[in-house]
Amino acid sequence: MSQIKRAFYLQIAGFALAVGVVVWLTHHYPVLEYIVQLQQKIGAMEFWSAVLYPLLYGACNVLLLPGGVLAIGSGLFFGIWWGFAINLVGNVGGAAVSFFISRKLGRGWVARKFLQKRKWAALDVAIARDGWKIIFLSQVHPLFPSSLLNYLYGVTRIRFGTCMLWVAIGQAPGLFLYAYFGTMAQYGLKIWQGKTHPHPMEYVIWLGGLALTLVTTMALARIALRALADAEKAARKGEFPEPSEIAAPEPSPVEADA
Repeated sequence: MSQIKRAFYLQIAGFALAVGVVVWLTHHYPVLEYIVQLQQKIGAMEFWSAVLYPLLYGACNVLLLPGGVLAIGSGLFFGIWWGFAINLVGNVGGAAVSFFISRKLGRGWVARKFLQKRKWAALDVAIARDGWKIIFLSQVHPLFPSSLLNYLYGVTRIRFGTCMLWVAIGQAPGLFLYAYFGTMAQYGLKIWQGKTHPHPMEYVIWLGGLALTLVTTMALARIALRALADAEKAARKGEFPEPSEIAAPEPSPVEADA
């Protein structure tokens, strides 16, 4: 967990740095005008924008590149519900590719290197049995290094379909929050352009919805972090079986179809 926590803190630092860079650029360059022009170009692409955008987002996941800006951009360019759907499709698609690459290239090496030791063999069995809990808890935090975790899932015995289902469920709250941020930015741009003059109650509704979404997502994230810490403590205290007592891994649907 120490490496995951380190990656988590790096994600926070990167996000704070990105916010600082955006604020600095806004003060020195016509960033808002550039965003409006980009929004118009993406809108002109119509159908293809909805096809290419999740592919780009998925590629960022596979290449371990930060996709937070794209996740927020989906809400900015497509609105909250279409943006959320595009985020979810792109994220799960990227997770599937990462899982497949890791399962095909890394599983044999992990079995030879680690699974002859009781601790790692038992952990592998635990993930195969209750892996959906670990996947959900590790994916539900919006700042967790989920792109890296997708590769780690592939070298365990978790089934492909089970993994993708819980990746989607775990990522949904954070992806919705990103899309909400983007939609708020879109709303702000319309106000800046003078295209809308919201009633004070609309500010209350939008800001209240943002606060509710943020609080809910962060509450789930805190619960997940505590549950993962408890699971780690329980694993350290547990007794691990001998490798000879552990059944051989069952092939996942990905391996069976290959």
